[in-house]
Amino acid sequence: MKRIINKTLIIALFVGIFSSCTLDEYNPAVVEMETAYKYKDGFEGLLNACYVDLYFFYGKMDGIAPMEMGTDLWTNVSNNEAGYILYNSSLNTTTGSLNVLWQGLYSTINLANTVMYYASEVEEFTEEERDAKIAEARFLRGWAYFHLVEQFGNVVLREKCLIETGPETTPSRAEETDIYDLLISDLEYACEYLPLNQAEKGRASKKAAYAMLSKAALQRTRLGEVEKYSKMALDAAEEIIENQENYGCALYLSDDEKSGFEKLWDGANNKSNTEFLFLETVDHETALNPEGWNRGRTRQYYQADLKTVGASWGTTEKTLVYGRANSRYFKPTKYLLTSVFEPKEDTPDLRFVNSFVTKYYSSGIALITKDMVDKFDKDPSLEGGLIMTSVAKGSEPDVKEANFYASIGWHDSKNFEGFRNLDKSLSIFTPNWNIPESEKALMPYLVNDPSDMFDAAGNYLQDAQRKEIYPSMKKYSNLYYAYHEQYHMGDFPIIRLGEIYLVAAEAALLYNNDKAKAAKYVNEIRKRAAVKSRENEMIVSDSEMSIDFVLEERARELAGEQLRWYDLKRTGKLTPDYLSSKNPDITEFDPAKHTKRPIPLRFLNAISNADEFGTNGY
Repeated sequence: MKRIINKTLIIALFVGIFSSCTLDEYNPAVVEMETAYKYKDGFEGLLNACYVDLYFFYGKMDGIAPMEMGTDLWTNVSNNEAGYILYNSSLNTTTGSLNVLWQGLYSTINLANTVMYYASEVEEFTEEERDAKIAEARFLRGWAYFHLVEQFGNVVLREKCLIETGPETTPSRAEETDIYDLLISDLEYACEYLPLNQAEKGRASKKAAYAMLSKAALQRTRLGEVEKYSKMALDAAEEIIENQENYGCALYLSDDEKSGFEKLWDGANNKSNTEFLFLETVDHETALNPEGWNRGRTRQYYQADLKTVGASWGTTEKTLVYGRANSRYFKPTKYLLTSVFEPKEDTPDLRFVNSFVTKYYSSGIALITKDMVDKFDKDPSLEGGLIMTSVAKGSEPDVKEANFYASIGWHDSKNFEGFRNLDKSLSIFTPNWNIPESEKALMPYLVNDPSDMFDAAGNYLQDAQRKEIYPSMKKYSNLYYAYHEQYHMGDFPIIRLGEIYLVAAEAALLYNNDKAKAAKYVNEIRKRAAVKSRENEMIVSDSEMSIDFVLEERARELAGEQLRWYDLKRTGKLTPDYLSSKNPDITEFDPAKHTKRPIPLRFLNAISNADEFGTNGY
């Protein structure tokens, strides 16, 4: 029996991120779904649905854990996602977030295939419009297959929708090279036929296609044919880099006050960011998003313990500025803090201080007690001192300028000039450089530097008073769009221009070892990490260029942006020796299986050849 559904409901379900779809052309009360897709507005709703699953991968645990964890940059706080982080037995075929990833990616693929199936039947489209819609669907199918093949390896290749094929009960695995052949052809088609610009923000355009093609071709080099695919990656990356005005994108450049990197993450630039090539766009005004206001949860997963250890020093579990400290999963490795980033206060590279919170301010008045002095090696003269409150009310004018939702509450003063007790309300300081013990003893706040966090091997010290106090990542959590201590309503960049410069650098080295070209692109990224007067200090020479240098530069630029696991896989760093040398918590990595994720049990239970299909060794 065919499913009958009100067409208005179809559009409402699929409109999601795009609020401009209307039903002006055709609006019967009830219509068959298959018929609805043959009309322009119904078809648009189907195409919109292809974007929905993006919202469950970016800024959410189901994407962060498999895309960023199990690497050299982050280690475990709690055990919720320990399987991804440590490669222990909790990563298995029943891991819930893997099922979300698998189902979401295949959902995107089937929806994209359905778009292609119906595209020829929509009479209202011109040929150019039809090609553009197919290109949009093929872009999203290529994006989804990229993640499937990297996460799960040789999976099922589906080029037709279920309307054509029916349920597939005995699926077979395709070769990884065949999967790449399809996804690269999808992205090449998208490069040719997607429009230069889209009327609705968030839709894939030509710059997104070239960016995704450059990433996919670079990743394909791990399977061989390095010269062919590195050249493809370089050409696609340079198409964007050399034609930025045409594509409406640009790096943020430094001035005397701010680095370009700081401007990139400035909340005021979020909704019209010139570096975002493909993004998850968030409706911050009316919450017309999948899951409504429940967006941008990244900010809480990387949070230090401001609830228990920090409380005596005046911090609190949840604030709009820092987020909420109740779901803390990830913390930076010693390698990230002290090797990737220069462990020095006066460094020209401002990416560390603009990627992490290092200064936490009080939410109330705190008394420094004798017990605190003794536990944290403070000078006895600090006993009885006060850490003042930094709380300011949302009605004050400069708060309203700094936060879109200023009327909903209070904020910490460190973000604004002229607020209360700015010089007396610092509670916790977590630099990535070491401070002499004699100086730390006289600082009237808790200081946790690398010497307090790590042993010589890079393990976190197990001092209960210190092990959960560390720099908290602040990307994706600017105050301007902090709707709630857990929710952030800023747009989320999936691909940004800074990454494409580094793709070009790596591809240039792989293609013909062009170190001069690699250095040119790397230096553009490095220079904008400093204020203008110190840009020259960031320049590196051609002779310093290598794949390892670019990999470390990617860590400085892209830490926490849901890319690192792919970077290590591509460059051959998913090995026991490399991982344990950078992240000593990883002791169970098995190269025979851990370069792929488990096949979800839910999928295996739905097919008749589960034993033949296999679990990827789990």
